[in-house]
Amino acid sequence: MITLAESLVSDEPAALVQNAGGNSDVILICEHAGRLLPGFIGSLGVDDEAMSSHIAWDLGAAELSLLLSKLLDAPLVMQRYSRLVYDCNRSFEAKDAIVEGSDDVFIPENSSLSASQRQKRHDMVYQPFFEAIREIIEHRIAAKRQPVIVTIHSFTPMYKGQRRTIDLGILHDSDSRLADNLLSLTQEADDYRAARNEPYSAEDGVTHTLITHGIKNKLANVMFEIRNDLLSDENAQETWAKRLGSLINHALESMGSK
Repeated sequence: MITLAESLVSDEPAALVQNAGGNSDVILICEHAGRLLPGFIGSLGVDDEAMSSHIAWDLGAAELSLLLSKLLDAPLVMQRYSRLVYDCNRSFEAKDAIVEGSDDVFIPENSSLSASQRQKRHDMVYQPFFEAIREIIEHRIAAKRQPVIVTIHSFTPMYKGQRRTIDLGILHDSDSRLADNLLSLTQEADDYRAARNEPYSAEDGVTHTLITHGIKNKLANVMFEIRNDLLSDENAQETWAKRLGSLINHALESMGSK
């Protein structure tokens, strides 16, 4: 009998690019879209329950990103491989780029990796993803367009025994232009609760993509975190895609860019 972990082993390219020629200035990025395991590693030694949980990927984020890509007509770059192989929203130097454990789940194949093993994961998983994003950005800048970086994530309702009460987190690093405009648009919302830099912030090391592709290129950027129980079915995902699409369009209009 083939287990889930075994069925996830794949040699698919790390980066999946959708709608590369989309008309929107927005470039959507989903770092934790997939939970595949590259063939050169095979199983990480964790059970099927762990590979189905949020420690392996951001539940609902891929579906939401695809809907938003269609709605905005925006290019989308998604990472196929599990964050347990390599977290593409972390720098190579970050200790949690490759975690030895997550939520009390030990990851045997991540324990005591050599420098060359860490480098191979970076080269095989992170680098193609980075290059796919860089190529879209450079192509648009060459065409005299001003890209806007938007990353999509989801988070768990409970963390370390504490219930999280927000529905939508709007995160930023040193450049808060887009986040400020988005947050101002959410103030009157009565059907969801949004907050700045929750449930994480730059201090938690979660803004690597924003820094690397947004701030370093002087591009407006923002990170969305949606509570994953709000993305549990197609109707919910469509609701949030429309909500985020409207927020993004209105925010960019107020900034003089769309």
